Amino acid sequence: MARSSPLDKHTLVKQLRTTFNEVVAVTGDGTNDAPALHEADIGQALGIAGTEVAKESADVIILDDNFSTIVTVAKWGRSVYVNIQKFVQFQLTVNVVALIVNFSSACLTGTAPLTAVQLLWVNMIMDTLGALALATEPPNDDLMKRSPLGRKTSTQGKSIFHLEGPDSDLILNTLIFNTFVFCQVFNEISSREMEEIDVFKGILRNYVFVGVLSCTVLFQIIIVQFLGTFASTSPLSLPQWFLSVIIGFLGMPIAAGLKMIPV
Repeated sequence: MARSSPLDKHTLVKQLRTTFNEVVAVTGDGTNDAPALHEADIGQALGIAGTEVAKESADVIILDDNFSTIVTVAKWGRSVYVNIQKFVQFQLTVNVVALIVNFSSACLTGTAPLTAVQLLWVNMIMDTLGALALATEPPNDDLMKRSPLGRKTSTQGKSIFHLEGPDSDLILNTLIFNTFVFCQVFNEISSREMEEIDVFKGILRNYVFVGVLSCTVLFQIIIVQFLGTFASTSPLSLPQWFLSVIIGFLGMPIAAGLKMIPV
């Protein structure tokens, strides 16, 4: 393919962006590439062979002048983007469900089933442990098989689900609280993949995720069974624990079904 002139290169990039609304990436090393690097959505200049003008016009500088580095950068960039999506989806689910549960109960019974301490624990799961678990998902080769996302593409808003209304009884409130937490535990697992159905793929390789999830379940058992006075909970029986886990798990097939709905 013949080398295009600077004007042709810049014009081509501009037409692709404005006329065809494409996301354009350009790689260049010379001063004559500066207009195209500046015009592109992602301008990539060579760090060793590139001129200072090209570097100043670029968004990304390839320090080792190795084009395979672009693939690695793209993989990690997609991984960070997907991990942020996972956490936002997880946050939305927890916030919406907590709001519905407490607001509905307050309107119907005059009391809220989730106390301040319980909400603080849920918030800790959501903001601290959830972020740590979902943000540590490493990149994988499957990320590079996905089609690039357009400027206006959105994959959020498909996974807000589950939980029922409460009562004022302490045991029922504890059961609701326990179920709510396990909904978030299984939702955290579902949030590992934004599009894939198999959310357990490679989960054991992420030791941070497995460790955070295990600690969450362990602390939940301690809170419910042994910290009743502090957390306003009542110890649950084995059938009640089983019910909480089963209801929480139901969110996973629902989330899988929602992923199959075309956006």
